[in-house]
Amino acid sequence: MESKLKPTFEKIDPVFGNSFFLDQFTDQSCHDKPQWHFHPEYEIVYIPEGNGKRHIGDHIGRYEDGELIFLGPNLPHLSYAPKSREVVLQLREDFLGNQFMDIPEMKAIKQLFDRGRTGIAFTESTKHEIGQTLIGLIDMSPFDRLLGVLSVLQQMATTSDYQSLNATGFAVEVNPQDQDRMERLYHHVEENFQRPIPLEEVAKLINMTVPAFCRYFKKLTNRTFTQMVNEFRITYASRLLRDEHMSIAAISFESGFNNLSHFNKQFRLITGVSPREYRKGLRKLVN
Repeated sequence: MESKLKPTFEKIDPVFGNSFFLDQFTDQSCHDKPQWHFHPEYEIVYIPEGNGKRHIGDHIGRYEDGELIFLGPNLPHLSYAPKSREVVLQLREDFLGNQFMDIPEMKAIKQLFDRGRTGIAFTESTKHEIGQTLIGLIDMSPFDRLLGVLSVLQQMATTSDYQSLNATGFAVEVNPQDQDRMERLYHHVEENFQRPIPLEEVAKLINMTVPAFCRYFKKLTNRTFTQMVNEFRITYASRLLRDEHMSIAAISFESGFNNLSHFNKQFRLITGVSPREYRKGLRKLVN
């Protein structure tokens, strides 16, 4: 059985001599970032080939023939696990200074950053055209790499070959107090999601009354605590569905649902398909 998930804050340090982070991974054992994580940087991920699953905030979907994706800041997402290469670019919106995005020449890129807050997946041949440009940046000098990053962003900003993922409402505010509170809450859910978690219990955990906690959590995540717990459980269940020997009923109870009908309803609500359909989709990816 795979380990339980909890979103972890990932601290990203730019490569020396650069204002952003750019790297490629060909051996997943060396790819040590947390699997379910978030960070205040925007992120571009390019996978040149293969099929797989993406899970970003409240969006769960699949990609085919590689992937090029643009993610907004503080949006929890699962790390990809491609069988070959993965290229990752991470940068803050102000990586060129606070005022740079306001100059006229950056208008399209600024709009890209606004759209990207809820996730963008690029489609058709465009994802590979931009992706290959991204790969070419790796061996460039710092100055040429910076120009190349601007070129990649401009290409992304001006193409129509993209799909908005609308992964809204799950972004985590990253100030120290909120980060500490969210870490405690997620840790508590990780340890206890297989049983009912009363609101009184989690409110007490961060020294709030139940009404204050409900308002605070809804403001921070744009969803209720119950919704977050259900999403956590469904994410865990989606991983258990890879095990062909586990029945859907067993997965339902293992994931913290004491009612199979409720589990099926929540799974479809969050993923758009039933557990059985999801499992069939996983089989197709493997075969």
